Amino acid sequence: MKHRSAVLTRRHVLAGLAVSPLALSLLSSISLRAQEEPVVIPPPERDLEEVTTSAKAILAGGCFWGVQGVFQRVKGVTNAVSGYSGGAAETATYDLTTRGDTGHAETVEVTYDPSVVSFGKLLQIYFSVAHNPTQLNYQGPDRGTQYRSTIFPLGNEQEAVARAYIAQLDQAGIFPVPIVTTLERFSAFYPAEQYHQDFLTLNPTWPYIVQHDLPKIAALAAIFPENYRADPVLVGQLPTA
Repeated sequence: MKHRSAVLTRRHVLAGLAVSPLALSLLSSISLRAQEEPVVIPPPERDLEEVTTSAKAILAGGCFWGVQGVFQRVKGVTNAVSGYSGGAAETATYDLTTRGDTGHAETVEVTYDPSVVSFGKLLQIYFSVAHNPTQLNYQGPDRGTQYRSTIFPLGNEQEAVARAYIAQLDQAGIFPVPIVTTLERFSAFYPAEQYHQDFLTLNPTWPYIVQHDLPKIAALAAIFPENYRADPVLVGQLPTA
């Protein structure tokens, strides 16, 4: 199991957008603990119109423990799997990916029902609470290209929506510096080793999870209450005001 540093950084941008008193209260407490603090951002002006009952999004945003944990608690997400994308099949292992020279990023494959949650809403959550899209080739204490912020679009429509949303957020000046999230051609997704799957759910008291990932779940509940699927496993675990 990899070493996870306890170093914290701070980032908190409200950008003048409306947010509930509950969210402000929770964000105030979360900001003391999270290295990727939540950001209240507008939804994308452009979204997909999907008529299927099942679709996928391939998202990388630092350690996959937290990214998977966030999306597992989004209503309409039917499955979220930690894995690797961006490199070759023979290097899609944890030990090799941690070298940072395989091309892989720690990635999460999100399967969702578009009638419940849209691709655009998933991106809003991704940019808002799942990670910090302004950190180049790192997330908080985790360093290397394997922790880069990357979207692997599944088709031209996903790419167009993601590209337009990044431009929208940059133009609005939501973040203090430009978004560095890349859009990379998708070739394959390789599930990670079993011990990485559901890591947040199975290890809610693990120090790294407590310090860096549970605040993301609390932010999801505070900023996106209509999209949050409460998890009894985490009752009493989440940061509170």
